[in-house]
Amino acid sequence: MSPEKKIKTWLPLWVGLGIALGILIGSIYSQFGNTGKVDGTGKIDAIFNYINKSYVDTVNIRQLVEEALPKIVQELDPHSAYISASEMKRLNEDLEGHFSGIGVSFYVLSDTIVVTSIVPGGPSEAAGIQQWDRIVNVNDTLIAGRKITNADVLQKLRGEKGSEVKLGIKRNDDTKLIDITVTRGDIPMNSVQAAYMQTNTIGYIKVGTFGFNTFNEFISALSKLKSQGAHSFVIDLRGNSGGSLEIVVAMVNEFLHKGDLIVYADGRNFPRQDSYANGSGTSKEDDVVILIDELSASASEIFAGAIQDNDRGLVMGRRSFGKGLVQSQRNFPDGSAVRLTVARYYTPSGRSIQRKYEKGKYDEYELEALNRYMQGDYVNSDTASTLIPFKTEGGRTVFGGDGIMPDVFIARDTIGMNSYFNTIANKDFIQEYAVTYSDMHKHKLSEFQSAEDLARHLYKQPLLMNLVSYADNKGVRPRPYYIEESRKLFERHLVAYIVRNFFGEESYFSVYMQDDVLMKNAVDFIERGLAKPESVVQEKYKSISLGLRVSFPVPKEFGSLFYV
Repeated sequence: MSPEKKIKTWLPLWVGLGIALGILIGSIYSQFGNTGKVDGTGKIDAIFNYINKSYVDTVNIRQLVEEALPKIVQELDPHSAYISASEMKRLNEDLEGHFSGIGVSFYVLSDTIVVTSIVPGGPSEAAGIQQWDRIVNVNDTLIAGRKITNADVLQKLRGEKGSEVKLGIKRNDDTKLIDITVTRGDIPMNSVQAAYMQTNTIGYIKVGTFGFNTFNEFISALSKLKSQGAHSFVIDLRGNSGGSLEIVVAMVNEFLHKGDLIVYADGRNFPRQDSYANGSGTSKEDDVVILIDELSASASEIFAGAIQDNDRGLVMGRRSFGKGLVQSQRNFPDGSAVRLTVARYYTPSGRSIQRKYEKGKYDEYELEALNRYMQGDYVNSDTASTLIPFKTEGGRTVFGGDGIMPDVFIARDTIGMNSYFNTIANKDFIQEYAVTYSDMHKHKLSEFQSAEDLARHLYKQPLLMNLVSYADNKGVRPRPYYIEESRKLFERHLVAYIVRNFFGEESYFSVYMQDDVLMKNAVDFIERGLAKPESVVQEKYKSISLGLRVSFPVPKEFGSLFYV
């Protein structure tokens, strides 16, 4: 074939390829020129394509997208979020009320994992792990003696159900390690952390979160306490950050009469949805007091708001967090998800739970609890003057638009808190010493038959002076005046932590709550017949003030239990 004929044959193909390539290049680069307006999606695609093709170094586009998406979504409001697959798995575990692990609680003591309790019937109990064992090796890798965090332990010891993990265990004073292989299984996480009789007729229930199993746990707690003579209840929602709407509606239903409005949601493209009590509740006539604080959020606020607006019981404590945005979730195939705010929650009286926020200033929003502390919200109720008044079913005035303001304001108890106590607490020396003491005296302490007997024994021991010496050896010098000022607070924490090591979480609360100011006032109001809202003197707020000292708050995770 002659050169002229070859050119004529191939020319249309080359021209077509050139046009296609030009269109492709133009679609990418024209968006950076003056070719007209381009929507946001087109810009994002163009930027990622440009980076992928032209950036000086190799870029993991998938990782770049994962890092960029949270920043894009979080600009909308404080609670819209893109959630990675790994974080989504953890959040699902919290809601589902279980995770897959070896079934122990632990404390990292001197860079060594100490087993502080065994989950009954769990994998570790079956494998022969014992309380106070030290985990030295994980899958033949030495971890003792290295800087290790709680997050590191969770990552190493939790895993897929049915998978195995080999542990090197040091027990007592034995120099030889014991090799134990544990097959991971489902470990329950109780969201109702305690349910016991505070008096002969008043039951106490501590709800830590609202997960998928919380309603069943709550009903069991109510039934248990009723069988022991309870006909009044204190429901403690302090520090409860929320959870499932369906679950909290079912729980509030236990206290309300048929037709009572519990909560409603409304949004721009979200038709109003109302949730009503169906009349099947088992505690419709029982006295109820709800305890809240500045960390009670979302579902906790729905619970408190429904009880308050229906004039069903008293809400006591401090103004709640103020999270009342409804999120709709969309899942991606890789397990990640986006939660987008589509509506707002409102209490029966029409109060919006959500506190104010300024678009883009979400760091300030996250620091709101600290800001409220600094401006005095936790020690007086005067800041309620900025809130909006609403009327309950019975005509009482309540305030809203910025969280739930309690019927009875009780200032934050800071008696005994001072710079020395906060230093010891923030370094976690109280719980650290409680674990150390429990381990040193485990044989004697395990002989006690009840938490009450053990607590009485511990209050007679020189625990505080031992703690002061322990902290001194770690660089915190004693301050005698402050130590004496904080004596009762220190002893209360120490005794409660040690009791927990031998009798569990519920016993911890039963000991710690004996001197809790909100609990004492809740019991007092119930016993004096003031648990009915109409019995409370209708002032702007009935406030109870305590002896106060300005003191920086102890971190929320102080004293937390970690399970793997």
